[in-house]
Amino acid sequence: MAAVRPLIRIAVNVAIDGSMAALSVPVARWLADPSTATLASPVTLVLGAVTLLAAGIPFRLSLQYWRFAAIGDLLTVAASAVLGATLFSLVAALSGIAAPSPAFPAVHALTLLVLLGTPRVAYRRVRGRRSPGQAPAAASTALLVGSIEDADLFIRALAQDRRQALRVEGLLASSARQTGRRIQGHAILGSIADASTVLQNLQADGRLPGMLVFVTPELAGPRLARVVAEADRFGIQVRQAPRPTALADPDQPRPVELRPVAIEDLLNRPQVPLDRDGMARLIQGRRVVVTGAGGTIGSELARQVAAFGPGTLILIDNGEYALWQIDLELAELHPQVVRKTMIADIRDEARIRAIFEETRPELVFHAAALKHVPMVEANPLEGLATNAAGTRHVADAARAVGTLAMVLISTDKAVNPTSVMGASKRLAEMYCQALDIAARSANQGMRCTTVRFGNVLGSTGSVVPLFQRQLAKGGPLTVTHPDMQRYFMTVREAVGLVLQASVLSLGGASLPSGEDGGIFVLDMGEPVKIVDLARQMIRLAGLRPDKDIEIRFTGLRPGEKLYEEMFHGKEPPVPTGHAGLLMASPRTADPAIVARAIDEIGSACRGNQIKLALTLLGRLIPEFEHNADGSVGEVRA
Repeated sequence: MAAVRPLIRIAVNVAIDGSMAALSVPVARWLADPSTATLASPVTLVLGAVTLLAAGIPFRLSLQYWRFAAIGDLLTVAASAVLGATLFSLVAALSGIAAPSPAFPAVHALTLLVLLGTPRVAYRRVRGRRSPGQAPAAASTALLVGSIEDADLFIRALAQDRRQALRVEGLLASSARQTGRRIQGHAILGSIADASTVLQNLQADGRLPGMLVFVTPELAGPRLARVVAEADRFGIQVRQAPRPTALADPDQPRPVELRPVAIEDLLNRPQVPLDRDGMARLIQGRRVVVTGAGGTIGSELARQVAAFGPGTLILIDNGEYALWQIDLELAELHPQVVRKTMIADIRDEARIRAIFEETRPELVFHAAALKHVPMVEANPLEGLATNAAGTRHVADAARAVGTLAMVLISTDKAVNPTSVMGASKRLAEMYCQALDIAARSANQGMRCTTVRFGNVLGSTGSVVPLFQRQLAKGGPLTVTHPDMQRYFMTVREAVGLVLQASVLSLGGASLPSGEDGGIFVLDMGEPVKIVDLARQMIRLAGLRPDKDIEIRFTGLRPGEKLYEEMFHGKEPPVPTGHAGLLMASPRTADPAIVARAIDEIGSACRGNQIKLALTLLGRLIPEFEHNADGSVGEVRA
């Protein structure tokens, strides 16, 4: 039956268009010259219908969906009407049928346009209007925010969705020059920058909307945050419309499902220009290893690397399920990329060496690590064996097979560490720095690039998924301390900048002189207070902090500190000349000394000697002040 419906619709279109075309002949005759009786025979009526239907074939006139008639469809009707009137006049003249006046072809075309266009417009208006019983009594009013093109698509989709009880109050457009105009009868009340003034005026008129709906997905970051803050000040909910691409297909209308504004959208920042060509030159056709490929950073690295067409992409992870997931995703997204999946633990030196000898990678992105501070505090030897000794296993195995370059993913917790996790990552940084300095000095050997950044939104174990789960349960949202601050960045942005840093370091780009062994540090912007993040997420869910949802302070956990830092006091930031990237001046160490210390720590780990391992760690990293009991400590210079 579903296959027959389109044929029925086309047949109905043909019947109505043919009837209107037949009717247009006597109407046009009367309008052109009411005194004449020409063109009144049944033959001319049939001729009018046939010529119009023939003229409509190249324009697919009979295939139109009247319910979604728009300007483009009316232009098609106009073109068909002009061609149909021209054909009718030619055939009539060749048949010896005289026209009532020289103006008849033009009058006929206009008559066809009116008779064909009117039912289409009327049908759309009738079908697009909700009947009184279709909308709930308490229909919400909404102020749309975004570009006029996206607003137009949203309003059209809203007219087709009878389940969505939403009445558009007006629009805040992207440009102030559009203020005062109207879209489908809805006024453009101001620009996005005028949100406060527009809302004040609506409140004064008693027309304050119940909701702001953002219709443009590109509206993000500080600009979005300012509008959300204004909405919160007036007690208005905020929602995100579906993407315009989901609303643009008139043949398959979808329900208009509004969703909460994601916290990632608020914290998102303008896109930093990236050297995509340089990334392609670095990766294309090469054998690339990604360790920790099943994790948040590792999987995004795998996605972005795969997009540049490596010769072979080797995915290493110790988690079977996570590795299977990213491999399946890449098989769907980039089936042409040759992939190898290796289940391995970087603590197993023999296994890592065997993999590298088999695959002989040219580039290594080392993202495997234990990153959760409380978990590493509870299992310090595992953290040291993974983050420090494991990094050495990967680096040494890569050097042994002639790898061109290795990129270490590090963390802001390596700066003035108060946790075993942070200190173990600092030790990994030191080893890679020492290897890079040695390679540059000798002008040969594997290059090591270290990239340091803060929290990524939505990563496993991060605060955003935790708050989302707690919100779903009705609260409370747990925050360790009122003054806790963290740096945040989206995972896509972070990985893009990791690849950019790799290009700068390994692609021959000019860097600050004397910065061999320097650490690339991503520009994380301003730190965010976790309690403010919690309040914002509660508001975005349409709830009130401390009234609908409680925020509960639980105290610092072992290893945590209130403020994270991106630079140590003895490694001042150095500009790289590229947006989004800074460089920490290196604190050099002898690679042999660092390697020996890692070996000693590894031996202590194998012997289950926690105290000895931590003592050795403290000797090598003098700024390590272990906050083992979770007491609050000040940030040190």
